[in-house]
Amino acid sequence: MKLIPTRGSRLTTMVAGITGLTLLLGACGGGSKTDSGKDAAEGYDASAPVTLTWWTGQTTEAEKAAEDLAAEYMKAHPNVTIKTSAGASTTDDLLTKLSAGFTGGSYPDVSYAYGSWAGELATSGKTQDLAKYVADPSFGWQEIPAAARETATYEGKVIGVPALVDNLALIYNKKLFDDAHVAYPTDQWSWDDFRAAAKKLTNTSQNIYGTAYSVSGSEDTTWHLWPMLWQRGGKILDGNKPAFNSDAGVTALELLRAMAVDDKSMYLDQTDEQYAKLFNDGRIGMMMSGPWALLEIKDAGLDYGVAQLPGYNGDHQTVSGPDLWVLFDHNDANRAGASRDFIKWLTSKETDAKWNLAIGNLPLRSSEQGTPEFAEYVKEYPGGQKFFENLANAKQARPTVAGYEEMSRNVGDAISKVLQGAAKPKEALDDAAKKSAGAIG
Repeated sequence: MKLIPTRGSRLTTMVAGITGLTLLLGACGGGSKTDSGKDAAEGYDASAPVTLTWWTGQTTEAEKAAEDLAAEYMKAHPNVTIKTSAGASTTDDLLTKLSAGFTGGSYPDVSYAYGSWAGELATSGKTQDLAKYVADPSFGWQEIPAAARETATYEGKVIGVPALVDNLALIYNKKLFDDAHVAYPTDQWSWDDFRAAAKKLTNTSQNIYGTAYSVSGSEDTTWHLWPMLWQRGGKILDGNKPAFNSDAGVTALELLRAMAVDDKSMYLDQTDEQYAKLFNDGRIGMMMSGPWALLEIKDAGLDYGVAQLPGYNGDHQTVSGPDLWVLFDHNDANRAGASRDFIKWLTSKETDAKWNLAIGNLPLRSSEQGTPEFAEYVKEYPGGQKFFENLANAKQARPTVAGYEEMSRNVGDAISKVLQGAAKPKEALDDAAKKSAGAIG
């Protein structure tokens, strides 16, 4: 079972008209109920009849699993009714539905949301603040990876609970390495090792490339640069000022440019959708991707391996793209309290094992490593253990700030131009920083 759409396009969240959505979200909220200092669930009666609306953001198959879980919760809590739906035709469309719902007063109690939307939703004035709730030891907040907790936090407020955690690692096709007589990647690889291997793996006469990169300009383009930036000591932001155009960012992008333009060892995907398919078809030797790719690789029957991302000076930081269950405030303590209790149950060690592990995702909590479900997961998906361990390399999070989407789009456009030989790294990143300067809130 998969989220809608598959993870490769789940990261293409730079939907058309996002600037207008940002303005709408910022304008519709006024001030949240929690801004008054009163907790949204103050006075919650756990036995009161209550109806919750849950937008799951799932496909038909996964939506059925969500409905089953909701039914399980309602059986144990007969005073609670949960109305479950995907919320929109695709996950990308949820932001549009939410913004329209804020205006019309028809937004849900809980909704799936991309982590990159967190800053926009936090400034809508419609979210609950769960900071005190998740601080209770019984919640187990510290069991969730730090990057995911940071994504859910905006200016000290916790607007939701992570729904999914992941990270980027290097997935490689063993047959192509064997055919080219190249040693398999290791967790100690440098970016020079990566470049050299990609060049040796490339065979233009057979349309085989060493690696691939998205040049759609989406978040899939942008977030692959962040680990390289961090490994070299750079920052995405310095306060609210773009800082990705530092020497660290320019050097990282120059390496990618050299591979794409000089070595021609990098397949450039205009759509975000093709490079994974070509990897599964045996046309790409290595791709920087996440655990969501393992199901289709397994179905393709490839003999593959997973290693940490190549590093710089021994730093192998990765990036995580956590998504969230965002909880909204309806000025109703019982709805607020019941939604919190439901999400606490849904993201618990026991229930998450029935959810994320069952649909091929990494476990949300570190405590799930000892569960039978995790043992089955790593058996079914070779490389799953490596991705789980790689969460420790997700030491920084993408900024949870209003305007991240606009900045990401500017950076993605800059990367795309550079990799296609239309711009130089320094001038492209400087231009992206200049365009983004007024967007970050």
